[in-house]
Amino acid sequence: MSELEKIVVAALADFNKAAEPAHLEEAKARYLGKGGSLTEQLKGLGKLPAEEKKSAGAAINAAKEKIESALVARREALRDVALQAQLAAEALDITLPGRGMDGGGLHPVTRTLERIGQLFHSIGFEVADGPEIETDWHNFTALNQPENHPARSMHDTFYLQDAKGKVMPDILLRTHTSPIQARYMKAHVDRYGHLKGMPEIRIIAPGRVYRVDSDATHSPMFHQVEGLWVGENISFADLKGVVIDFLRRFFESDDLKVRFRPSFFPFTEPSAEIDVAFMSGPNEGSWLEIAGCGMVHPNVLRHGGIDAERYQGFAFGFGPDRLTMLRYGINDLRLFFDGDLRFLSQFN
Repeated sequence: MSELEKIVVAALADFNKAAEPAHLEEAKARYLGKGGSLTEQLKGLGKLPAEEKKSAGAAINAAKEKIESALVARREALRDVALQAQLAAEALDITLPGRGMDGGGLHPVTRTLERIGQLFHSIGFEVADGPEIETDWHNFTALNQPENHPARSMHDTFYLQDAKGKVMPDILLRTHTSPIQARYMKAHVDRYGHLKGMPEIRIIAPGRVYRVDSDATHSPMFHQVEGLWVGENISFADLKGVVIDFLRRFFESDDLKVRFRPSFFPFTEPSAEIDVAFMSGPNEGSWLEIAGCGMVHPNVLRHGGIDAERYQGFAFGFGPDRLTMLRYGINDLRLFFDGDLRFLSQFN
């Protein structure tokens, strides 16, 4: 075996033994590097007679091609081995089920609003809606609130501004949902003040309202559900019956005690505050104010276009946020609107 053949055989054996790319490069240097075995053979060509140089050079080039081919093949083999090891380490079992998203749920106040709607719908009330940006007339004047009423102050009400930053005294964020009642009445009477196509008006008006107030029991944005029943023979006894029936069904307690305390509201006369006495739970033994109510003031009926000599009715207003706090035993109204998933997830 010639010296070149020995070099080729040794090089191929070393390449095959190399288990790491670094080891392969070290073997390459032993044969193809500046001081490598094959490189020394090339350097010796100058010492040979002219007639032997051509054949010796051809033999050395052939040996070099074999070594380089074996080097390239071994590099690719090592690269494939490394790739397979990486794929095995990062393998995914596609037969496993994916990670599903956690199911959401309704906000506790939304649950209360839906429950209120269902209970009143069961006794013939329909849901009415209206704009949250209101006019001063619908929000105050139509509801018998005079110009000097404290609620018209910017300390209590969010008035809108025009493009120049000037306050618009006639445009505001509604402070209650009573404007819906005023709009509904005007839309359902004829020019004589008689109800069109219906013997009575029987609605609830749920929605967001806004006031400049914020603490543990108040929020600048909160919810109200106001009710209105207008007809020819509606009395305070009807008001008491509807409210007491609703509260007992809402709190699921036939023993719930309800009382009506005389009060004053510009839009009702007579007016009353509604209190309930809880017989169990964290509020046991205490009376809690939860709503206001009364017989609709004749001026409110007239502003709604209704003949106040022929028709009368009652109105009431509940705070769904307060009802939610009582039903679930929550002591801070702000928790409803902080967006804390730890709190909200309890109701999913």
